[in-house]
Amino acid sequence: MNNNKRQILVIVEGSKTDYNLMTHLLNIYGISKNHNVVAYDTNIYSLYNVVFANGEPDSIDILQSLKEHEKDLRKKQIFDQRYTDILLIFDFDPQDPNFAPEKIIEMSNFFIESSDMGKLYLNYPMVEAFYHMKSIPDDDYNTYNVSMEELQNHLYKARVSRENRNHDYRKFAANKFECNIVIKQNIIKANYIAGSKNTIENVLPQAIDILNSQLMSMKNNNLISVLSTCVFYIFDYNPNLLND
Repeated sequence: MNNNKRQILVIVEGSKTDYNLMTHLLNIYGISKNHNVVAYDTNIYSLYNVVFANGEPDSIDILQSLKEHEKDLRKKQIFDQRYTDILLIFDFDPQDPNFAPEKIIEMSNFFIESSDMGKLYLNYPMVEAFYHMKSIPDDDYNTYNVSMEELQNHLYKARVSRENRNHDYRKFAANKFECNIVIKQNIIKANYIAGSKNTIENVLPQAIDILNSQLMSMKNNNLISVLSTCVFYIFDYNPNLLND
């Protein structure tokens, strides 16, 4: 399908960092006109309860289900519109009391196609991963992990603020050249995490392979590799956008 004819709903978890980041990326790459970004203001595990509550996710209309649980009248109207694609941008958040590997695996296997039920992009451990670089590029980025202890004690966001190049998200990757570098570094790291032979910047591994590797690292080492996957949407939309 011609990208110019697509109408794309981008559902993000939060109304601040998540919303601002996706809006920034869409603007940077000049593709914001056919995208509608809306904050769902709840996490992936609440979304799980909405979609999988009756055990038959294939039978639901996801937009109408989200509308039923939405209190904001303006957002309810957004869910009534027609879209060619749906994106779900959420955090992994393994410290959440409702976290369960089987839930996140089920969702990752279900939300795989943006033009069908929607495509899920999970940030590890959360959206702040995009900003977790001391420089652009950051030669040490592949080594960055976060411990379960950090997440349980709510220390990760403060760590990112300390270790971020600018200590100000608004100044980080403020142009297309720097965004290209950040996205390519995350693609390379994703391949590394997934154990792919492709440790290059123009091949994306399967999301489920990344997830399984992260779950194994949690089980064995209580560690999650820092990874921003929401940026992969730019590559999915048009890989040539990263060549300029």
